[in-house]
Amino acid sequence: MSDTPPAAPRPPAPSLPPTSRAAVLRRFGEPVKIECVPVPSGPEPGALIVKTTACSICGTDVHLSRGNLSLQVNLPVILGHEMVGRVVAIGEGADRDNVGQQLAIGDRILWTHTACGHCFYCTVARQPTLCENRRAYMYENIETPPYLLGGFSEYGYVLPESGRVRVPDNLDDAVASLCSCAFRSVMNAFDNLGPIDPSEHVAIQGAGPLGVLAAAVARVAGARTVSVIGAPAARLELAREFGATHVFSIEGTTHEERATALRALTDGRGPDMVLEFTGFPDAFGQGLDLVRKGGRYLTVGQLGAGETTFSPSLIVKKNIRVIGSFSGDVKSYWKALQFASAHIDRIPFGRMITGRYALDEVNLALERMHALQEIKPLIVVEERAQA
Repeated sequence: MSDTPPAAPRPPAPSLPPTSRAAVLRRFGEPVKIECVPVPSGPEPGALIVKTTACSICGTDVHLSRGNLSLQVNLPVILGHEMVGRVVAIGEGADRDNVGQQLAIGDRILWTHTACGHCFYCTVARQPTLCENRRAYMYENIETPPYLLGGFSEYGYVLPESGRVRVPDNLDDAVASLCSCAFRSVMNAFDNLGPIDPSEHVAIQGAGPLGVLAAAVARVAGARTVSVIGAPAARLELAREFGATHVFSIEGTTHEERATALRALTDGRGPDMVLEFTGFPDAFGQGLDLVRKGGRYLTVGQLGAGETTFSPSLIVKKNIRVIGSFSGDVKSYWKALQFASAHIDRIPFGRMITGRYALDEVNLALERMHALQEIKPLIVVEERAQA
């Protein structure tokens, strides 16, 4: 007879409402509207239904709502893709996350865009973010099942092919939501960039959420110096709090002046690696100019439809390795959560959340994000009173 005590019974799944209030975008350039979107009666095998607790706003949300992305969007959609939620229904075979942790009703999770697991990019290239059959939250039409494929919504649907990771208990919803897109993109970028030697200098273009988070990762990785280039001053100061050793404002300075200062800092050579998180096309050419001969240039922020001109000969003459990094898979989500959990006591992740808004205030939050009045606003999804 076993001495192992019986497992505690799982709490019962709450009854699901017929609809979920959600921020729906029907036409680019128009305000989103709060609509009632159907909630599936239950999850299919491998799927989950979650009660969204929070969803931070990404610059991509702003660009998508204005029609400025180079990615396909199947309107109407529910905006938002940096969500965290509590499990309220578990489909058959979905009782563990992607790192083997048990999932139960009430657990908080992050969940990923899908990867099919059987195309060339999933199997041979092992690059699931490039999956030929990828489905992405916030880009999927809401008028066909399972409907709830966006973050600014009371409820969300975790597709069977979506990765999911349980949130560590020492992270609140705000910090967890940072890990759901911004931070996982940074983690994927560093995986693509490769190791950092303690002798190497890192420069980061952009003082938005991704650039600030990248400063923390580069510093913890042991970079000799971490320089952040951007604006406004408040964001550069935050970058210092996250680990930047030097900051360079783009306000009132020229690229040439900043390049001269960076070369002086790096023994006349320029940074060993430059990481671009700006979203501004002209930053690409500037980054190629900044990086030292034989260095690495990584670009993450260029998802808009804008164009720029540069001299390809610069890449050849300087023998630069140019690396693109797109999104992140479940490993990146897990690494972001683990990094935040390990460093939550010394890196002020919560300082990046600069405003909290109700679901009905999503248009105000988007406008303030666009105007650079917020670094990372958070949509807090309140529990709806049951009739």
